[in-house]
Amino acid sequence: MKTVDVLNQPANTTETPLSELAQLPLQETSLDIWDKKYRLKTKDGEPVDNTVDETLERVARALADVEKAPKREYWYERFIWALKQGAIPAGRITSNAGARQHKPATSTINCTVSGTINDSMDDILGKVHEAGLTLKAGCGIGYDFSTLRPRGAYVSGAGAYTSGPLSFMDIFDKMCFTVSSAGGRRGAQMGTFDVRHPDVLEFIKAKREDGRLRQFNLSLLITEDFIQAVKADEPWQLAFPIRQKELDNGDVQTDNPDEVVWRDWPTQSEVVVNDEGLVACRIYKTLPARRLWDLIMASTYDFAEPGFILIDKVNEMNNNWFDESIRATNPCGEQPLPPYGACLLGSINLTRFVTDPFTDNAAFDWERFRETVQIFTRMLDNVVEINGLPLERQQQEIMRKRRHGMGYLGLGSTLTLMRMHYGSEESLEFTETVTREMAMAGWRTALELSREKGPAPIMNEVFEVTGEMLRKRPEMKKDGFQVGDKIAGRVLHARYSRYMQRVAEVDAELVNALAESGARFTHHSSIAPTGTISLSLANNASNGIEPSFAHHYARNVIREGRKTKEKVDVHSFELLAYQKLINADAMPYADDEANQLPDYFVAADNISPAEHVAVQAAAQKWIDSSISKTANVPTDYAFDDFKNIYMMAYEQGLKGCTTFRFNPENFQGVLVQEKDLENTEYQFTLEDGTTVKVKGNEEIEYDGETHTAANLYDALKEGYYGKF
Repeated sequence: MKTVDVLNQPANTTETPLSELAQLPLQETSLDIWDKKYRLKTKDGEPVDNTVDETLERVARALADVEKAPKREYWYERFIWALKQGAIPAGRITSNAGARQHKPATSTINCTVSGTINDSMDDILGKVHEAGLTLKAGCGIGYDFSTLRPRGAYVSGAGAYTSGPLSFMDIFDKMCFTVSSAGGRRGAQMGTFDVRHPDVLEFIKAKREDGRLRQFNLSLLITEDFIQAVKADEPWQLAFPIRQKELDNGDVQTDNPDEVVWRDWPTQSEVVVNDEGLVACRIYKTLPARRLWDLIMASTYDFAEPGFILIDKVNEMNNNWFDESIRATNPCGEQPLPPYGACLLGSINLTRFVTDPFTDNAAFDWERFRETVQIFTRMLDNVVEINGLPLERQQQEIMRKRRHGMGYLGLGSTLTLMRMHYGSEESLEFTETVTREMAMAGWRTALELSREKGPAPIMNEVFEVTGEMLRKRPEMKKDGFQVGDKIAGRVLHARYSRYMQRVAEVDAELVNALAESGARFTHHSSIAPTGTISLSLANNASNGIEPSFAHHYARNVIREGRKTKEKVDVHSFELLAYQKLINADAMPYADDEANQLPDYFVAADNISPAEHVAVQAAAQKWIDSSISKTANVPTDYAFDDFKNIYMMAYEQGLKGCTTFRFNPENFQGVLVQEKDLENTEYQFTLEDGTTVKVKGNEEIEYDGETHTAANLYDALKEGYYGKF
């Protein structure tokens, strides 16, 4: 096994010189966002961090102080080195690590998922309370609402009929808006819903009502059997679990296939379960699977929601398959998590490792990249110790499994620096390689940290083999396991998780050692959208795994005190680099041929949906959690071709898929191209009943402020005008 041991190496006393790319000054918008979001200030607004470097030093000190005293200074220097190479802890860490004196009630964790919402008024309102505390601490949160009975189901205790899951989602929505308004940071929520639930049609249409559920991203949990039913043009049964009380009363016959279907379900409390762990569900309605598929596709085509989570693939590939049933994700979808699950994030700026950009000699510094990954892995593991999560159950989950999600940002920018077209064969090869190298370096560090500090506690727990386990992992039967046998968590994790089996194909000796010692953490990687850290600390390198949205465009940002979002002007990192290193006058769409950008300067709308999916698939192979990615689709893209994107995502083994098609009638995005605004007309009705029509990029004086027409229209339509 080839392992680079960074645990006992002497400190790197000779500073690695910063490349020309790293020395590019941050653009004004980048500095402004650092100041507003990540710069530590006193309660009176006075800066504690005087520079960006001081922000990094604060974070490094907080994480190094987790180490034993004799090694703290050594690791502080190593952490500073990694941060200057391009390691960027996620926003909650950068904002809150080392900040306890000034904001003691905040967390360093970006991602959480609610506990299972049980179908009772007490539990629903209890989860609202827990979610409020979680959002107040600065964490995003996800929920599965398909555990609640469908609209019209009889509630015997109340002697009435339930209003259904969507009505309760409205309560969570209002709570989130109230908490985020009070705390200054916009709350983030994900609501997931099972494609088998009787109220799925209502969920699909929920956000078509102006202003409804605007504090939520929405995603459907798409199951393997639904995909197969769509392919075969079969009927699809909408069903909900039968309570044991209903069976005892003789209200239903479980052996009647016209009345009951047996399915996996996230909770087995008070329901009817068979020996294989399947739950009996009462059939409420049957409709053609393709009709439901078309309704889902039409909604995503016109409204960009609901998202699409292939939940069976998520659970099949989950490293903790033996302990978890995942039903929800964090707000952006890159972290599928169990009830009360939590995960911290961090990203490595890939542009920092490119040498000789825009030339025939352009290359990637693999050795420095691997070393940065190893040090950053230790940093993220240390964040667990200063997590600041508000709920005891969340604390227990993160300490037991020590999950983190390391990813990268700037993939699109890096490909441009290396003169590769995003989505080309060479770009797919690079994407898979850089993701694999990150993964392997991370898991080698997991072993080293386990030997030094001990494995995640779940690794030393003993589990009893069940019929459900053997159904999910038939190879365990071949290995001689039977129901009732005992087996350590570290063996179930290393030998029988589908992802770790893939790691073993590269380094079998490493996985054997992990099965013996246990890993320091159960999960290592995910790719987040990295919107604001890319724009700020990475000088607008492309977000996460994405290409650059455009190379010169407007971004809508929330400003405290403003009544609408503000439009700001930004350049892509690669454009800044090209202007600095090659041609100071180069610009997108330049009339002068000498100042036009090379053809490898592609942006999101120059890339086909198939190329978007292919890049995500190349990375997903080596990401043990998931990936937040959006496939941009032209406004005039044919609907039948659009539907194929989602089937293509399924065929290529993705865990989820999200698309964006510019549709100004329904919403205004965060990232907007000038040509889209110029081509879109908005109509305003004045107090005297007359109407005014203006282009989206025109400015309007209204209520003492200047707004773009698009942002003003959106704020008034969605009901958030004046509420930031």
